[in-house]
Amino acid sequence: METDKLKLFKKLSDAVLDMDEDKTVEFSKEAVDRGVDAYEAIDKGLADGMERAGKLFEEEEYFIPELLMCSDAMYAGINVLKPHIKSEEQGEKSKIVIGVVEGDTHDIGKNLVKIMLESAGFEIIDLGRDVPPQKFVDTAKETDADVIALSTLMTTTMDGMSEVINILNKENIRDKFKVIVGGGPISQSFADKIGADGYSVNAAEAVRLVRKLLNSNLVLTTS
Repeated sequence: METDKLKLFKKLSDAVLDMDEDKTVEFSKEAVDRGVDAYEAIDKGLADGMERAGKLFEEEEYFIPELLMCSDAMYAGINVLKPHIKSEEQGEKSKIVIGVVEGDTHDIGKNLVKIMLESAGFEIIDLGRDVPPQKFVDTAKETDADVIALSTLMTTTMDGMSEVINILNKENIRDKFKVIVGGGPISQSFADKIGADGYSVNAAEAVRLVRKLLNSNLVLTTS
Protein backbone atom coordinates (compact mmCIF):
# COMPACT_ATOMS: atom_id res chain seq x y z
CA MET A 1 0.00 0.00 0.00
CA GLU A 2 2.79 2.40 0.97
CA THR A 3 4.64 1.64 -2.29
CA ASP A 4 1.45 2.27 -4.29
CA LYS A 5 0.98 5.57 -2.51
CA LEU A 6 4.54 6.66 -3.30
CA LYS A 7 3.99 5.72 -6.95
CA LEU A 8 0.87 7.88 -7.01
CA PHE A 9 2.77 10.82 -5.50
CA LYS A 10 5.39 10.38 -8.23
CA LYS A 11 2.66 10.41 -10.90
CA LEU A 12 1.23 13.62 -9.44
CA SER A 13 4.67 15.21 -9.32
CA ASP A 14 5.47 14.17 -12.90
CA ALA A 15 2.11 15.42 -14.19
CA VAL A 16 2.78 18.88 -12.76
CA LEU A 17 6.32 18.88 -14.15
CA ASP A 18 4.97 17.82 -17.55
CA MET A 19 2.41 20.68 -17.48
CA ASP A 20 -0.38 18.12 -17.93
CA GLU A 21 -3.57 19.42 -16.26
CA ASP A 22 -5.68 16.43 -17.35
CA LYS A 23 -3.29 13.89 -15.82
CA THR A 24 -2.93 15.98 -12.67
CA VAL A 25 -6.71 16.01 -12.21
CA GLU A 26 -6.94 12.29 -13.03
CA PHE A 27 -4.30 11.31 -10.44
CA SER A 28 -5.72 13.72 -7.86
CA LYS A 29 -9.13 12.07 -8.23
CA GLU A 30 -7.44 8.68 -7.92
CA ALA A 31 -5.87 9.84 -4.63
CA VAL A 32 -9.30 10.86 -3.33
CA ASP A 33 -10.92 7.59 -4.47
CA ARG A 34 -8.20 5.56 -2.76
CA GLY A 35 -8.51 7.49 0.48
CA VAL A 36 -4.99 8.91 0.32
CA ASP A 37 -4.46 11.83 2.71
CA ALA A 38 -5.18 14.91 0.58
CA TYR A 39 -2.69 17.12 2.41
CA GLU A 40 0.04 14.54 1.84
CA ALA A 41 -0.89 14.25 -1.84
CA ILE A 42 -0.49 18.00 -2.25
CA ASP A 43 2.74 18.11 -0.28
CA LYS A 44 4.52 15.02 -1.68
CA GLY A 45 2.90 15.06 -5.12
CA LEU A 46 1.80 18.42 -6.48
CA ALA A 47 4.15 20.63 -4.47
CA ASP A 48 7.06 18.32 -5.22
CA GLY A 49 6.37 18.69 -8.94
CA MET A 50 6.27 22.46 -8.62
CA GLU A 51 9.55 22.49 -6.72
CA ARG A 52 11.14 20.39 -9.48
CA ALA A 53 9.80 22.86 -12.04
CA GLY A 54 11.30 25.69 -10.00
CA LYS A 55 14.71 24.02 -10.13
CA LEU A 56 14.46 23.65 -13.91
CA PHE A 57 13.58 27.35 -14.06
CA GLU A 58 16.69 28.21 -12.04
CA GLU A 59 18.75 26.05 -14.42
CA GLU A 60 17.15 27.89 -17.39
CA GLU A 61 15.66 24.68 -18.79
CA TYR A 62 12.17 26.02 -18.07
CA PHE A 63 11.09 29.62 -18.57
CA ILE A 64 8.14 31.70 -17.36
CA PRO A 65 5.56 30.15 -19.79
CA GLU A 66 6.51 26.61 -18.70
CA LEU A 67 6.45 27.60 -15.04
CA LEU A 68 2.98 29.09 -15.42
CA MET A 69 1.68 25.94 -17.14
CA CYS A 70 3.14 23.81 -14.32
CA SER A 71 1.40 26.14 -11.88
CA ASP A 72 -1.92 25.73 -13.73
CA ALA A 73 -1.56 21.94 -13.53
CA MET A 74 -0.74 22.12 -9.82
CA TYR A 75 -3.77 24.29 -9.05
CA ALA A 76 -6.03 21.98 -11.09
CA GLY A 77 -4.94 19.16 -8.77
CA ILE A 78 -5.26 21.30 -5.65
CA ASN A 79 -8.86 22.16 -6.62
CA VAL A 80 -9.65 18.43 -6.57
CA LEU A 81 -7.80 17.65 -3.34
CA LYS A 82 -8.41 20.72 -1.19
CA PRO A 83 -12.07 19.93 -0.27
CA HIS A 84 -10.84 16.61 1.16
CA ILE A 85 -8.18 18.03 3.46
CA LYS A 86 -8.93 17.39 7.11
CA SER A 87 -8.76 20.84 8.68
CA GLU A 88 -7.57 20.75 12.26
CA GLU A 89 -10.11 21.71 14.84
CA GLN A 90 -8.92 24.77 16.70
CA GLY A 91 -10.39 27.28 19.06
CA GLU A 92 -9.53 30.78 18.02
CA LYS A 93 -7.46 30.59 14.83
CA SER A 94 -3.98 32.09 14.78
CA LYS A 95 -3.66 34.80 12.13
CA ILE A 96 -0.88 34.99 9.58
CA VAL A 97 -0.15 37.94 7.30
CA ILE A 98 1.54 36.66 4.15
CA GLY A 99 2.87 38.28 1.00
CA VAL A 100 5.68 38.67 -1.54
CA VAL A 101 7.99 41.56 -0.74
CA GLU A 102 8.09 44.77 -2.77
CA GLY A 103 9.73 44.50 -6.18
CA ASP A 104 8.86 40.82 -6.72
CA THR A 105 5.76 39.53 -8.51
CA HIS A 106 6.51 35.78 -8.28
CA ASP A 107 3.78 34.37 -6.06
CA ILE A 108 3.53 30.65 -6.86
CA GLY A 109 5.54 29.66 -3.78
CA LYS A 110 3.65 32.10 -1.57
CA ASN A 111 0.32 30.77 -2.81
CA LEU A 112 1.35 27.20 -2.04
CA VAL A 113 2.39 28.15 1.50
CA LYS A 114 -0.93 29.97 1.91
CA ILE A 115 -2.90 26.88 0.84
CA MET A 116 -0.96 24.65 3.23
CA LEU A 117 -1.39 27.04 6.16
CA GLU A 118 -5.12 27.46 5.48
CA SER A 119 -5.46 23.69 5.29
CA ALA A 120 -3.73 23.39 8.66
CA GLY A 121 -6.39 25.63 10.20
CA PHE A 122 -4.72 29.05 10.26
CA GLU A 123 -6.48 32.28 9.26
CA ILE A 124 -4.57 33.86 6.38
CA ILE A 125 -4.47 37.53 5.42
CA ASP A 126 -2.96 37.46 1.93
CA LEU A 127 -1.44 40.77 0.79
CA GLY A 128 -0.50 39.36 -2.60
CA ARG A 129 2.74 40.35 -4.31
CA ASP A 130 4.95 43.44 -4.58
CA VAL A 131 4.07 44.43 -1.00
CA PRO A 132 5.86 47.39 0.67
CA PRO A 133 7.47 46.56 4.05
CA GLN A 134 5.29 49.07 5.92
CA LYS A 135 2.16 47.37 4.56
CA PHE A 136 3.13 44.09 6.25
CA VAL A 137 3.58 45.86 9.58
CA ASP A 138 0.43 47.98 9.33
CA THR A 139 -1.72 44.97 8.38
CA ALA A 140 -0.27 42.83 11.18
CA LYS A 141 -1.14 45.57 13.68
CA GLU A 142 -4.63 46.16 12.26
CA THR A 143 -5.57 42.48 12.24
CA ASP A 144 -3.78 41.58 15.49
CA ALA A 145 -1.85 38.89 13.62
CA ASP A 146 0.46 36.36 15.23
CA VAL A 147 2.84 35.76 12.33
CA ILE A 148 4.21 37.75 9.38
CA ALA A 149 5.31 35.48 6.50
CA LEU A 150 7.58 37.04 3.86
CA SER A 151 8.39 35.51 0.48
CA THR A 152 10.64 36.38 -2.44
CA LEU A 153 12.18 34.60 -5.41
CA MET A 154 14.65 37.38 -6.22
CA THR A 155 17.93 38.30 -4.55
CA THR A 156 17.34 41.96 -5.39
CA THR A 157 14.29 42.19 -3.12
CA MET A 158 15.65 40.33 -0.08
CA ASP A 159 16.39 43.64 1.67
CA GLY A 160 12.63 44.20 1.92
CA MET A 161 12.50 41.36 4.44
CA SER A 162 15.05 42.96 6.74
CA GLU A 163 13.22 46.27 6.37
CA VAL A 164 10.03 44.71 7.79
CA ILE A 165 11.99 43.67 10.87
CA ASN A 166 13.65 47.10 11.08
CA ILE A 167 10.23 48.78 11.10
CA LEU A 168 8.98 46.42 13.82
CA ASN A 169 12.05 47.28 15.90
CA LYS A 170 11.65 51.02 15.33
CA GLU A 171 8.01 50.86 16.43
CA ASN A 172 8.98 48.76 19.48
CA ILE A 173 6.58 45.96 18.50
CA ARG A 174 9.05 43.31 17.32
CA ASP A 175 8.09 40.97 20.16
CA LYS A 176 4.41 41.03 19.17
CA PHE A 177 4.92 39.08 15.92
CA LYS A 178 6.79 36.02 14.74
CA VAL A 179 8.45 36.73 11.38
CA ILE A 180 9.22 33.88 8.98
CA VAL A 181 10.92 34.06 5.58
CA GLY A 182 11.16 31.80 2.54
CA GLY A 183 11.76 31.62 -1.19
CA GLY A 184 14.38 30.56 -3.71
CA PRO A 185 17.37 32.67 -2.59
CA ILE A 186 16.56 32.60 1.13
CA SER A 187 18.51 30.46 3.61
CA GLN A 188 18.63 29.85 7.35
CA SER A 189 21.78 31.95 7.58
CA PHE A 190 20.01 34.88 5.92
CA ALA A 191 17.07 34.50 8.31
CA ASP A 192 19.50 34.54 11.25
CA LYS A 193 21.34 37.55 9.83
CA ILE A 194 18.23 39.74 9.60
CA GLY A 195 16.78 38.53 12.89
CA ALA A 196 13.80 36.56 11.54
CA ASP A 197 12.22 33.96 13.81
CA GLY A 198 12.44 31.20 11.25
CA TYR A 199 13.00 30.01 7.68
CA SER A 200 11.22 27.27 5.79
CA VAL A 201 12.52 25.49 2.73
CA ASN A 202 9.05 24.52 1.43
CA ALA A 203 5.32 24.86 2.07
CA ALA A 204 4.95 21.84 4.34
CA GLU A 205 7.93 22.92 6.42
CA ALA A 206 6.33 26.37 6.78
CA VAL A 207 3.35 24.77 8.55
CA ARG A 208 5.62 22.89 10.95
CA LEU A 209 7.65 26.05 11.58
CA VAL A 210 4.59 28.19 12.38
CA ARG A 211 3.22 25.55 14.76
CA LYS A 212 6.57 25.31 16.52
CA LEU A 213 6.90 29.11 16.89
CA LEU A 214 3.36 29.59 18.14
CA ASN A 215 3.62 26.68 20.55
CA SER A 216 6.86 28.06 22.00
CA ASN A 217 5.20 31.45 22.31
CA LEU A 218 2.31 29.83 24.19
CA VAL A 219 4.74 28.20 26.61
CA LEU A 220 6.50 31.53 27.17
CA THR A 221 3.28 33.43 27.86
CA THR A 222 1.87 30.82 30.19
CA SER A 223 4.98 30.06 32.18
